[in-house]
Order: sequence, then C-alpha cells, then structure tokens
Amino acid sequence: MPAIHKILIANRGEIACRIQRTAQALGYRTVAVFSDADANALHVQIADQAVNIGPAPVQQSYLNIPAILDAARRSGADAIHPGYGFLSENAEFARACKQAGLTFIGPSVEAIELMGSKRRSKIAMLAAGVPCIAGYQGAEQDDATLLREAERIGYPLMIKASAGGGGRGMRLLHSGDDLPAQLRTARSEALNGFGSDELILEQALIEPRHVEVQLFGDQHGNLIYLGERDCSIQRRHQKVIEEAPCPVMTAELRQAMGAAALKAGRAVNYVGAGTVEFLLDARGQFYFLEMNTRLQVEHPVTELITGLDLVAWQLLVAEGQPLPLTQDQVQLNGHAMEVRLYAEDPAQGFLPQTGRIEAWQPALHAGTRIDHGLLEGQTVSPFYDPMLGKLIAHGATREEARRKLLRAVQDSVLLGVQTNQRLLVELLQHPQFIAGEFSTAFIAQQFADHSCLQKRVPSTEQLAIAALLFYQSTAQRHRAPLAGWRNNASVPLDYRLGLEGQDWHVQLRAAADGTFFVQVAEHSCTVKLIEHSDRAVTLEINGLRQRHAYRLEADQLWLFTHPGSLRLEDRTHAVIDSQTSVSSGTLKAPMDGAIIDVLVCEGSPVSKGQLLVVLEAMKMEHPLKAGIDGVLKRVQVKVGDQVKNRQVLLQVE
Repeated sequence: MPAIHKILIANRGEIACRIQRTAQALGYRTVAVFSDADANALHVQIADQAVNIGPAPVQQSYLNIPAILDAARRSGADAIHPGYGFLSENAEFARACKQAGLTFIGPSVEAIELMGSKRRSKIAMLAAGVPCIAGYQGAEQDDATLLREAERIGYPLMIKASAGGGGRGMRLLHSGDDLPAQLRTARSEALNGFGSDELILEQALIEPRHVEVQLFGDQHGNLIYLGERDCSIQRRHQKVIEEAPCPVMTAELRQAMGAAALKAGRAVNYVGAGTVEFLLDARGQFYFLEMNTRLQVEHPVTELITGLDLVAWQLLVAEGQPLPLTQDQVQLNGHAMEVRLYAEDPAQGFLPQTGRIEAWQPALHAGTRIDHGLLEGQTVSPFYDPMLGKLIAHGATREEARRKLLRAVQDSVLLGVQTNQRLLVELLQHPQFIAGEFSTAFIAQQFADHSCLQKRVPSTEQLAIAALLFYQSTAQRHRAPLAGWRNNASVPLDYRLGLEGQDWHVQLRAAADGTFFVQVAEHSCTVKLIEHSDRAVTLEINGLRQRHAYRLEADQLWLFTHPGSLRLEDRTHAVIDSQTSVSSGTLKAPMDGAIIDVLVCEGSPVSKGQLLVVLEAMKMEHPLKAGIDGVLKRVQVKVGDQVKNRQVLLQVE
C-alpha cells in the first residue's frame, strides 16, 4: 500500500484551499502550484511549500503537465490531488503521475479515459444496462454525418463536446437552421477547452431535473453511493444552486438511481470519488447524462448531510485502505444547499468580470460554510473560471437550510467586482424554488425579464449614502479647523452621481446637529451619521439604523447594499460625457481577454448585428458584433492579442 506524506495540489482557488484544509488537518504536508497571476493567492499562502509553474495562461501553467511533475519532484511530493477542472479528468496526466512514481488521488487511467469521453462512455453505459437518452455517439465526426444524424434524432437537439463539461462546447437547438454554425462554435470551444473537438448529439429533454449520485469506491472492490444532489438551477448549462437531498426524491427512486449509478461504476471498476449524473423527467424516468471521475464542485452538500469528509475519504482510498462505511451504514441527515458566487454581471448577459477585490467579508453564521480562495487586494484575472467561491448551509429541513443560506448570501460583503449576488438572493426567495418546483429551465423561464438581470437603479437611500460618503471624504481631506466648513451650511450641496451610463442629481443639506437632508428628484430622506471609518459607515435613515461596508478612492465608491455591491462615481465636477450608445461604431472589449478570431478586415462593409471579433475570457468564447451598419474604418487588434476591458478593438463609420 502506498504511504502518502506530502501532497501536491495541482489546482488553484477555492478547491486548492479546501483540499489543503483536510490534508493538513490529517497531518499531511501540502505543496501549492501557482501561475504568475496567482503568486500571492490564498492557496499559495496556506501551503507548506509552493512552486511557480509558469505564466498566467492555463496551457502554460495549470495544464502544463511537465511543469507540475517537475514541481512534485523539486518539492518531494509523493502524491498529487488534481481537484476539479484543469487536469482532474486528464488520463494522460494520471498516467504521467503513475510513471513518475506518484500516487494520483483519483480513479484509474482506464476509468478516466472511458468516462472522459461522452461518446465512448455512453456506448459503455448502454452495454451495462444504464438508461440513456437517444442520440448519436458515433466515431464519424464530419459535418455531413452530424447533419444527417441531427435530422434522424429530431429537435430540440443538444450538441455536446465529448470531452467537455461546464457548459463549454454545448448548444441547445430548436431547429436545424443554425446547425452548421453551432457545430463550428461548439468544436472550437471544445478544442480550446479540452483539447478535443469530438462531439455527440442527443435528443434534448425539455424541463428535466438534473440529479446526480455520489459514488465512492476503494481498491478492494467495494463501491457505494452517498445519496443524491439536485443541480437543476442552472444557466448556460452551468450549475448555480445545488442541494441534497433532491426535493422530489422518493425512497424507491433513490434506490433505482443508486443501483444505476453502481452499474456505471462497476462497468469501469471505479475507485475513489465519482459522480454519475442523470436527467430526471416529470414521469420519474431518468437517463444517464455523464460520469465525472473527480470530486465535484458541489460535494459540500453531500458532506453536510452525511457528516463525512470526502477529501479525507479520497486520501484514505489512495493509500489503499477500505471504505470506512458499507452501504447500509450510510445515513442522510437534514438538508444542505449551496450557491456558487461568480464574478459576472447578470445585467450584461452574465458577462464575466475582472478587477481588484477591494473587500471580502464572508458571513459565517451558525450552520453555514463558505469555501473560497479570496483575499482582499487580489486581482480577478481573465485567465480562469469566474467562480469565486461557494456558500453552503445545512438545516434540519430544506426550509431551514434555504433560510440560513439566504442570510449568508445577503450578508457576505464582496466589493471590487460585480457578482451574481443579487440573482442568488432572488433565486433563493422565489416562491417556486421555495416550494421545490423547478427544472433546468427555471432561470430561463422565471428570470428572463427579472429586475436582477437588468441594469441596476440605485434607491434614494443608496444615493443618499453615497453622497454623504463623498461629502465626508471631501471634509476629511482638509485639516481642522476647516474640516467640513462651509460659509452657508443651509445651502444644499449638489452632487451628480453616476452608474455606468446613468446619472442622478442629489442634493445634500447638513444641519447643525449632524443630520443630513437628502433630495433625489421628488424623493427625500433624512440621514444621521452614527459611526464612520474608512471601511464602514453606520447610518440612521428615516429612523432605521444600518451598517454598510464600503471602499472609496477619489471619485470611485464601492458600496455594499443588501445584497450585492454598487459602484458609483462622483461626476459632480466631471465634463458631461456625450459618448455614443450601444449603436456606436466603436467596438470595445467588454472585459479583459484574448482575441481568438477577427472575421473582418479594414474597408469591408458591415451590417448591424454582424459577428466581427471573438474574444475568449474565463474559458468561454464571447462573440462581439457590429452596433451599426457601415464600413470598417480601422482594426486595432489581431488574433492572439491580449486586450483590456474597454479597449477599442475596431471602428465602423
């Protein structure tokens, strides 16, 4: 049996921190690896040792197998934990670890290879008697074959990257009109994300639930399942909320799904932690979706209802020890729920966001857990997935877990980048979610026109807080006795506060007793300053006292509201900007990223809505289109360029 002493975690962010916590608690030494972009990251700081493995792009660092193996050799690590994502389901990496004499904390190379291919795994599952969705999983991958098979299967249709996951290389089509273009885009994303452009086609189930079963196997032939998780709340095929157990699960259905998952695991002699994912329709019929041969992002909800540490079990199994429990000994207690906190702007089609973390204060209440890898001052870069962390809660009932999680999301302070915090709160408060009545179509159906997906309009109270903070900042920049001094205090101060393309005029009048009267259009409020520091302010607004975290630098204010953050600018003395709207002929980068395709050249005629440039950022491709009809006057980027947010890419006139 291999003895493990020092574990290299071939990952970053929250999962690297999470693995280190368990490993260190069990007495193992840990080694972190990091790219140039992550030199000061939390997972690097908490490790016993750390090794730089290359530049920021993943191909040169976290996907660089020789660099990671060299880091293990230099540090003396005898085992590697891959986490999730990156190389966690890369059979070549698992094989290279074995050849280097390292213990790979995961399943066999053969299991990874088979289950890492949606095409081959589906063939194997059909042979094992696991229910599967009708589709095409053949080796012929030319357009003619895929077009023919799509017509045979019928619509709606799913295109899936055979080697992929996380929504990349995946497309839902309701007709064949756009099939060739969607095949091309799916192949491109799959090749860039997973190194393989192989695709499968499947009949799309409309409004199913996404339910997965947690498997665990050891090297002695034992294989059990640890209940199920419902991961139906998704957007762009990426999970947003996960919970355990599934709200509509019955004992009979759990046993049937568990038995099917065990069939899948036994078909590949599975060892370690793995997840078999199913789609569950309204009739109670379920179908194999895929098997993930690694630890899942959402594993904490299973840990909370079972009382088990799945990372500890992974280390146990990797050392050759038997599973600590049999199937009959597995107990599920209470309910657990998790949300994923993303650096993205739901009001801009969930566009990933980059920037500096100005403040991070996770709300750790009783019954809650927050897995993250964040530090104040760090930069959220365009090179990696936009997920920042996970907030998890456990309760005796589903409603108790939901209520605890809602409070944790509302109270966790994150300033510096836009996040999906407001969306998470609205999801957790939605009546259908509270009732447990939802499917994978929930966000698309219930939130298509929701206010949390629209540009934010600050309230009178929020504008009042901002104006007061700008006022206080101005006063503090002057030394006594002139601090805050004005010749006529009864005359109101006029502020122009801005958020993106909008401005609001705010009047602030200070009374002698420290009370402030604020007017925004026809709305007014009374504000009393109770306590003030450079990080938080306590105010009484119309008799209601509340504390707000904030960060203010010059004319830029990040203000924490309940929930989420608000970025406001003091534009009082700024020249009014007459920038053109979205119909402008100037195309700017919506975020930091890399140019992977330029489809036009200078002098070309273009039409509104025409695809001009493709930007890759945070593992996704973002098509950038013309805002007006015209002629392309200037192209200022080429394929391979790294661009900054708001950088001008080209101009149409």
